[in-house]
Amino acid sequence: MSLEIPVVSARERTPLDPSITPAQINLLVESFYGKVRAHETLGPIFLKEMGDDWGPHLNKMKHFWASVLLKTGTYKGKPVPAHARIEGVSTENFHEWMDLFEDEVYAIFSKEAAPQLLATAQRIAQSLWLAMVADPFATPPKKFGSQAA
Repeated sequence: MSLEIPVVSARERTPLDPSITPAQINLLVESFYGKVRAHETLGPIFLKEMGDDWGPHLNKMKHFWASVLLKTGTYKGKPVPAHARIEGVSTENFHEWMDLFEDEVYAIFSKEAAPQLLATAQRIAQSLWLAMVADPFATPPKKFGSQAA
């Protein structure tokens, strides 16, 4: 017996915010991961996992964020198991990732959409942090908000 999951048509899916566009998601992924790649501590972690060919990862992230933000349903993956196998990631790395991400979100999205997007990213980051670090003495990734107005 298989579980039947109702199919939701694209027109019944409500984006996180009506101002968010696919072009913004593409720009977010490209600019954010460009900064990650150049980052002193995050860059080597990603380089170890992906090597020099970031194209497949960037494409996957575009589908992921389109599915999360626009409810496109185009991402087909399991982010928690994929990230849980990565070694050498610390709580501080999550804070660094979130700082870079927050900067890019505020640079690209409207002041109405940015806080919603960051709240969603916060939940995702905390889920990944629990799967990867799960140190009971560590502070979970901080909340976004240094630029909130």
